[in-house]
Amino acid sequence: MKVTIPVPSDFNFWRTVYSHGWCSLQPFEVKKEEGTLRRVFEFSSGKVLLAEISHPARSALTIHIVNSTTTQKEKQELLEQIKTCLRLDEDYSEFYREAEKHRSFRWVPKLGAGRLLRAPTVFEDVVKMICTTNCSWALTETMVENLCKKLGYLILDTRYSFPRPESIADCSEKFLRKEIRAGYRSPYLLELSKRIAKGEVNIEEWRTSALPTDELYKEVRSVKGVGPYAAANLLKLLGCYDYLGIDSWCRQKFFGIHKNGRKASDRVIEKFYEPFGKWRGLFFWLDVTKHWYEKKIPF
Repeated sequence: MKVTIPVPSDFNFWRTVYSHGWCSLQPFEVKKEEGTLRRVFEFSSGKVLLAEISHPARSALTIHIVNSTTTQKEKQELLEQIKTCLRLDEDYSEFYREAEKHRSFRWVPKLGAGRLLRAPTVFEDVVKMICTTNCSWALTETMVENLCKKLGYLILDTRYSFPRPESIADCSEKFLRKEIRAGYRSPYLLELSKRIAKGEVNIEEWRTSALPTDELYKEVRSVKGVGPYAAANLLKLLGCYDYLGIDSWCRQKFFGIHKNGRKASDRVIEKFYEPFGKWRGLFFWLDVTKHWYEKKIPF
């Protein structure tokens, strides 16, 4: 079964898919030879399916639903989830106008860069972000793969959904440490999942929050395991770009681009991007990942 979704005129499929590393973390998967982004999606009913997303026509995405029949309600829910992941309903015209003012960023609107891939749920984004802290990317991939394979739903013998909060909440800390290899993150993942499962907190509301960015940042930081770096990058996935989200990788890229390899303090980095106002976090990220945009498939 195939369906289509219209896209904004400034949308670039591959620049969105490869906007950061989420595309290489399950249940996302890039099929480079086929030119598709695959993902296992879960409906509110609990049903899961595999969908392949491609962009053969400029004005619309094509969604191929693999080996599954869907009701009209399920199809609509799937399309809404895909719109959420690819940020199709967000207006980037103001951001592109700002980019045009800066010679070194005029490439951004030309390439349709700026949309950052995200998960259908805030929960998945938070769990994955916690799994990026203080470790190699290879370990991040391992932790997320283990979460999906050991706690998600199996489909088509080889693909798994991302686990629900309830699935993680039912685990022991020992299981998360040993089977997921989550290490010190284990109690944080367990506490967050239990609080969500019990209805004590609803982090999905963050995407529609009317809070000022500083207040939302504090709320995101209140989740144990989410430090300044993780909170700043989660804000970007919520459409708020006031914070940079500096880590060791970004520091080294900044030093090479702007300081001839010489080290500088985080305050120097922050001051450099202050002229970009409320978009500074997004300009920072695009600046240090500009080399990715030299190739259709950068990694």
